[in-house]
Amino acid sequence: MKKPKYVIIFIFFLSLSISQIQAQNSKVEIPKDTSFNIISDYKKNLKYFPFITPAKDALPNNVTENRNVIYTTLKNTPFGDRDLHLDIFSPKTTGKHPALIMVHGGGWRAGDKSLQIPMAQKLASRGYVTVCVEYQLSLEAKYPAAVYNIKSAIRWMRANAEKYGIDKDKIAVSGCSAGGQLAMLVGLTNGIDNKEGNYGNLDQSSHIQAIIDIDGVVDFMAPLSLNLNRKPNSPDIEWLGGSFYEKPEIWKDASSIFWANENSPPILFLNSGYPRFHAGQDELIGMMKEWKIYTEVHKFDNKIHTFWLYNPWTNKAVNFIDNFLIKVFN
Repeated sequence: MKKPKYVIIFIFFLSLSISQIQAQNSKVEIPKDTSFNIISDYKKNLKYFPFITPAKDALPNNVTENRNVIYTTLKNTPFGDRDLHLDIFSPKTTGKHPALIMVHGGGWRAGDKSLQIPMAQKLASRGYVTVCVEYQLSLEAKYPAAVYNIKSAIRWMRANAEKYGIDKDKIAVSGCSAGGQLAMLVGLTNGIDNKEGNYGNLDQSSHIQAIIDIDGVVDFMAPLSLNLNRKPNSPDIEWLGGSFYEKPEIWKDASSIFWANENSPPILFLNSGYPRFHAGQDELIGMMKEWKIYTEVHKFDNKIHTFWLYNPWTNKAVNFIDNFLIKVFN
């Protein structure tokens, strides 16, 4: 028996509506890689380091917090309007404080800002306004989107300096692993217009006065990095949009060493026992010495890349950062 024409038309439009809703939903869902988190990393490292414990998210009594604050909204992305967030930890004391924006690791494709919170809280208790920043990962947006995100967050910090007690003249950037590479690139491209992006408080400066690189690559083209055996889906290849042989100009552009100059800010390096994460570091330090720019290096000899996430090393890392910032900001 044939269906009446109006039933067929109704079914057609119903199917069309469902398809449109599904298409809209697929656009707003941002792809995520959840493979790197504190639980999985802890389980991996515990068998080699049975004495470690993850540093905890625990707000000190002398610190206030503001979590998931929107610092910018990216319009008309493939996933709709995209809010980017940050967590702020501020000393309860009044007045202006030096500030530190903190960039998480995860191979540019995983991890999130919560990984930085234990260190951020500890540093805030010592008198810094610390800001843990969300940025677009490689499954969502390729290089240089993350650089634009972080610079936008720094401009937001300056635009909101009075509200959060931030000293505009004393803002540092730190990062761990992939975040360290990003921190270096953000800090060493001070004043480079094509690294700014075009959104979020463009009337403010994104200049950084100090950099802390925790196990982050300085030069993708240095032998310790370039000579690694990589699979086609290696994190850096995915983030940079191709291998060195396919995109050599982008690999160079993303290597912070090529942006260093006599006006670059002081740098603190905290290194694990894995040399490959320090590719280009020695060469950059040599350049900085020629320019008489202060650098400091401390090595954690243990063969654990994510040492900053765990006791007994978290407090040691915080001490090095605090002492360095006291030197360069006073």
